[in-house]
Amino acid sequence: MPDEDLVELKFRLYDGTDIGPFRYSPASTVAMLKERVVAEWPKDKKIAPKAANDVKLINAGKILENSKTVGQCRTPFGELSNTVITMHVVVQQTLAKAKSEKKVDEAPRKSMCRCSIL
Repeated sequence: MPDEDLVELKFRLYDGTDIGPFRYSPASTVAMLKERVVAEWPKDKKIAPKAANDVKLINAGKILENSKTVGQCRTPFGELSNTVITMHVVVQQTLAKAKSEKKVDEAPRKSMCRCSIL
């Protein structure tokens, strides 16, 4: 594949640091990008995704779907040659994990409840 067909992307983290830039084929899926972000995530960050499902990628104000390709996610700004497209990364726990952690946190509160009869 010719180099000019590749799309150059970098990923902006919550604290303003970047991962990349990396070159991707327009046929690469968003799921593949998320896997790369998880693999390249800096080890010194307090907030870190455990899996690709914990990551949301945002481009041009839209959350990208896993099944979409890089070529489908391009905006008119991405059509400029020799530019690096910045995608924002949000780490969000999956709903099942959040519920299980919430139940663990609530358990001590229930055992501390006391009644007094006067």
